[in-house]
Amino acid sequence: MEPYSHLGPVAESSQFGLMFSSASYLETKFPSVDSEILEYVNGIIRDEDVKEELFETIGPILIDSSGLPEEEIESICKELSKLLGRVEDKVDDTSLKRLEETFKMKDIEEIEKKKVSISHIQASATRESLVDQEQLRKSEEKRKLKAEKRGINNFEATEFSHDKKVDETTWVPVDDDAKRVRDVRVENFDIGFAGKRILSNATLSLNYGRRYGLIGRNGIGKSTLLKAIATRQIDIPRSLSILHVEQEIVGDDTTALQCVIDADLERNYYLNKEADLLKRLGDNYPDDKKKEKALSELPLVQKKLMDIESDTATTRASKILSGLGFSMEMQQKPTRTFSGGWRMRLSLARALFMKPDLLLLDEPTNTLDIVAMIWLENYLLSWPKTVLVVSHDRSFLEGVTTDIIHLKDCNLAYYKGNYSTFLAAKEDRMKNQQREYENQLQYRQHLQSFIDRFRYNAKRAAQAQSKIKILEKLPELAPVVAEGAIHFNFPDPEFLNPPLLQLQDVEFGYDSARLIIKDVNLNVDMSSRIAIIGANGSGKTTILKLITEQLKPSKGQCYKQSKVKVSLFSQHHIDQLDLNVSSVEHLQTCFPGYDQEFYRGILGSFGITGATSLQSIRTLSGGQKSRVVFAKMAMENPHIMILDEPTNHLDMDSIEALLEALKVYKGGVLVVAHDERFVQEFSTDIYVCANQKLSKWNKSMAEYKKSLKIDL
Repeated sequence: MEPYSHLGPVAESSQFGLMFSSASYLETKFPSVDSEILEYVNGIIRDEDVKEELFETIGPILIDSSGLPEEEIESICKELSKLLGRVEDKVDDTSLKRLEETFKMKDIEEIEKKKVSISHIQASATRESLVDQEQLRKSEEKRKLKAEKRGINNFEATEFSHDKKVDETTWVPVDDDAKRVRDVRVENFDIGFAGKRILSNATLSLNYGRRYGLIGRNGIGKSTLLKAIATRQIDIPRSLSILHVEQEIVGDDTTALQCVIDADLERNYYLNKEADLLKRLGDNYPDDKKKEKALSELPLVQKKLMDIESDTATTRASKILSGLGFSMEMQQKPTRTFSGGWRMRLSLARALFMKPDLLLLDEPTNTLDIVAMIWLENYLLSWPKTVLVVSHDRSFLEGVTTDIIHLKDCNLAYYKGNYSTFLAAKEDRMKNQQREYENQLQYRQHLQSFIDRFRYNAKRAAQAQSKIKILEKLPELAPVVAEGAIHFNFPDPEFLNPPLLQLQDVEFGYDSARLIIKDVNLNVDMSSRIAIIGANGSGKTTILKLITEQLKPSKGQCYKQSKVKVSLFSQHHIDQLDLNVSSVEHLQTCFPGYDQEFYRGILGSFGITGATSLQSIRTLSGGQKSRVVFAKMAMENPHIMILDEPTNHLDMDSIEALLEALKVYKGGVLVVAHDERFVQEFSTDIYVCANQKLSKWNKSMAEYKKSLKIDL
């Protein structure tokens, strides 16, 4: 029997005779210990003669990393020491060499000068290094050279331009081979805007036919990334058709239906081509050669028109418009007669009708009511191509997405599944990253411990120097940092006895032929948590205007207690922000008389912190602008807050912060919203506005949504 066969694959022959594999032995004894720590321990064994002091040298490391009792580790070290000794006895003495020079104490002093510490490894690169500066300089030059080869030069070179426009006016046919390039894979790219780094050394990976939800906090750069993709400021395959639903259409005399039909540039191209070929084949066309060519081309063009279902264009466009809430009468109206919200729906309808290879949607549900949202969810579920959508509506993401992309820390992290799956996977990933961080930190600490322990030991001098070099070459170790929690804070108002706001048998119409609501009764006091839901145009906004005295009822009574203070949040208030001033200056204008730190404190309680509060409102994201309006409302210290679609533009964390703030707020709240989860979590009373009536809904939002699906 071989002398070491009981150990398994731990011995091998070499030119020196039989070599014992301490690495395999360690792996056998410590299967749960991180491989890098075992490699480090094996390096200690391999580099120096430590068999006499094996437990003293590597024992503490193995105890810390394995969790085994000290007695067991000591026993393993004794066995390992014996095995190392047996193998050494078999090694040819000629393979051993005496040191050519005597080791001197000044060598130890040199090691002391080059001593490194864990704190140094994790510190900023600007801190003076205690290691070999020349070696450090050479390493930095190599790093820069690699970066330049990857195209990562000065950050300004990748600065994103918002001025670049998407060309949607032309279309050219693409050959079949090029059409096969439908996946997107762009590596090692940077994006910045207004001096702020958005993405660094990022990878964009979109597989054809998948539906991606792009999420991240307000102001982190999600919309900027979509615009960069749409304008091809990153290297997207030219054969890939892209459409970005970003802005409302410009209104003119074109009907809504024709506006959507005209969006199909491919169809327009082949229709014009067919008309031109038919013209060439006419009796009055003199060129026989061109007639012959037209005769051969016409069947191909007509086949293409059949393939893209050109003859069904009107029906398909009408169905899309109907799903998005356009009645048959509205479809025949000129686009100039529609409001901004309806023009955004027209932009969305045009995009859905065109069916680009890559559809980019930025908060598509913001202008949709719950009925249109349900229709859009169902429509996108059968979308055959790729979708990348930015949305903060959790229920929408749950229903639509196959993948989640999380924009955080200037990078893109990919998760399979919908939003709920993402939350679970994100937590697991954070735990794994924390575990890896702790293992790496422990590895570095053991390196440092060895350096500190043997820096004065002449026998260990070379090994200590080796560990210094290993430690210096390790990449910077960054701790795992979770996103900081966001908290909103509305101050509590003084208590007022009810009634505060009341609608009693209210009726309103702009004329007798256009009655919007009738027989409406509603009471709002300081304990109210009321949500009003319903389709667009059903009268929800009219009710809010009646409560806030912007409209007077045709019949009935609107009552408001004289002492009550009411604050209103609406898209109008966001649109009225002065874009040229900072958030601090905006509050100073609205509420003069306080110092800057006071205003910054108010803004900070709504997540507008640091330099963000001092930059112009123009540079803020939609969600950040909403928070500025919330800060203004907080300074008004109202008894009643009326919120019209408050979750539009807010990120997930901000929506959660708003929910928590409203739960503890001592005043009354009336909300108009279509965010299913927000309404369910927030409200104690839900009212449905439909058929000119305001009726209390005594079931859940899920039941309401289910009833709408049945109707659809």
